[in-house]
Amino acid sequence: MSFINYSSREINCKIVYYGPGLCGKTTNLQYVYAKTNPDAKGKMISLATETERTLFFDFLPLSLGEIRGFKTRFHLYTVPGQVFYDASRKLILKGVDGVVFVADSQIERMEANLESVENLRVNLAEQGYDLNKIPYVVQYNKRDLPNIATVEELHRLINPRAVPEFQAVAPTGVGVFDTLKSVAKLVLNELRKGG
Repeated sequence: MSFINYSSREINCKIVYYGPGLCGKTTNLQYVYAKTNPDAKGKMISLATETERTLFFDFLPLSLGEIRGFKTRFHLYTVPGQVFYDASRKLILKGVDGVVFVADSQIERMEANLESVENLRVNLAEQGYDLNKIPYVVQYNKRDLPNIATVEELHRLINPRAVPEFQAVAPTGVGVFDTLKSVAKLVLNELRKGG
């Protein structure tokens, strides 16, 4: 559902970071924002209500190339983590081009991860998307904590389709850009196929 701006010769793509509450979605975006060239990014916007927060910003990567003479601008969004903000999650998924699922590696968060993956699948389906057919990557965040599941266990439970997956420690940037570059490449490949 990318948007083409003919006057600026840009293709605008939407990438949504999805996952359970406090898994590191916001930390991923904050890290990317902090490390992105100021001339290549817009403002980070936080839509905060009393009970939830959504962050987004856009940036124009210089190294990913053009498609038919158009630059690609990526708009990165996070969704509220808690499932009871489902209406906001659905709204943010509207027009999505790619999804990063951020899983919390802590053993006690496995149920929240599984619930969130299922919620993602259902919310995408309600909007006419199939998780098996859109650009999708998985990030196993919080790999620096002591009480974490093995990557093999996380893979088995959260990533049975074996989409690209990355280990991360979002506050220090470990795995953050690898994750983003992977989903961005998948989105660009879809755009190139599309016409």
